[in-house]
Amino acid sequence: MKTSASFHLMQVMLSSQVGGAETFFDKLCLALADAGLRQSVVIEPNQSREKLLGAHPQVEVKAIRFRGLHEIPGRLAIRSHIKGTRPDLILAWMDRAVKRTPAGFCPLVARLGGYYKLDRYRKCDRLIGNTPDLVRYFCENGIAADRTEYIPNFGEIRDSGVSRHEARVAIRSALKVPEQHRLLLALGRLHPSKAHDVLLRAIVPIPDVTVMIAGEGPLRKELETLIKQLGVADRVHLLGWRTDTAELFAAADISVFPSRIEPFGNVVVESWGQRVPLIAARSVGPAWLVEDGIDGLLFDIDQVGQLTERINTLLANPDLAEQLVEAGGVKHQERFSRDAVVQRYLAMFEDVIRQHGQRFAGCR
Repeated sequence: MKTSASFHLMQVMLSSQVGGAETFFDKLCLALADAGLRQSVVIEPNQSREKLLGAHPQVEVKAIRFRGLHEIPGRLAIRSHIKGTRPDLILAWMDRAVKRTPAGFCPLVARLGGYYKLDRYRKCDRLIGNTPDLVRYFCENGIAADRTEYIPNFGEIRDSGVSRHEARVAIRSALKVPEQHRLLLALGRLHPSKAHDVLLRAIVPIPDVTVMIAGEGPLRKELETLIKQLGVADRVHLLGWRTDTAELFAAADISVFPSRIEPFGNVVVESWGQRVPLIAARSVGPAWLVEDGIDGLLFDIDQVGQLTERINTLLANPDLAEQLVEAGGVKHQERFSRDAVVQRYLAMFEDVIRQHGQRFAGCR
């Protein structure tokens, strides 16, 4: 997909974590660039992100260090960079970026993926929520409806060029997965909100499954201890942060998303896009996205026994698994595909510039 978008977008993402929002930022930046949109991107120093985004001819990356002694120089640097690049619009990601992005140069849009306090967002011309419930939250907390926008995340993962069969064979071989075992995939930070502990407990009575958990975070040592206590060390692989997401999905028989707290749930739409049957907890995002029994299976938050039952149900019913995959694929294509979401962002950017851009004409 190409577009004739002629405006210049600046994006500001200052999170140093590795998680769903950060991953979607990378994906959206590249998708907009592929659509022909010229972008300046301000990030905290991060070699892998600088390399990933800077390789695209439509993206200029500026790394600025904040925090501690770097805070004041960083704020001066971002102000100077905005003056020098003269963007038509700025998209700031979450609290850290909104706090440090000065207003008054061009329209400012903020993208939120959670229920943050909205005080510092009131300077923004538009707030994007990736679920309708987030937009409801904005309005209930004093943001005018015409300053809000619902745009979901898309679920595409960049093709690595490795065939599904090759990826499956390579990963199962690398992890020494027994031939008779089915392989479960869980993506997400090693954090209490992601509830990886629920999945670990759920597989105890299912001897013929192996689990891959791809993510990093503060709970690693606790999860390692729990794995030993449960006696599943030979069937669980903590992979750390991975960039070969497409290959992991290709190797997986089931995607499990047990999060206790999840406003959206990128893993849901990624599972649909990668055609892997999905089981998810009924946290806010997945409960809104998934039609239970139609395009995925849901279980109540923290209910280990229910998750065990859902896994066994899919293992015993390949026809049901295929039905979930087909229905999820249709929903993904219609509502959560890369092209569909990019078009919504471009239309929103143009609307904001049309509504608010003129008042900044003499400021930049």
